Amino acid sequence: MNKTELIDAMAADAGITKAAAKKALESFLGNVEGSLKKGNRVSLVGFGSWSVSKRNAREGRNPQTGATIKIAAKNVVKFKAGAELSGSVN
Repeated sequence: MNKTELIDAMAADAGITKAAAKKALESFLGNVEGSLKKGNRVSLVGFGSWSVSKRNAREGRNPQTGATIKIAAKNVVKFKAGAELSGSVN
């Protein structure tokens, strides 16, 4: 399911216009992004939680040449599925 399909499904389920569903989805995504940028964790009980982890700098290898390269440190977003979501998939 892509973003457009999700907007269509949200609009149909909630009985609202696609424009309103798009605005709601964009608001949700913007608030999750803003919270993660501040270093906060976002948790939806039963669905899952998003958090930011720091990945340290490390050395890697170029697969074509075998040369050692330096990979910079960066922050990564992690998602951990909640019990209800995990249970419904299995």
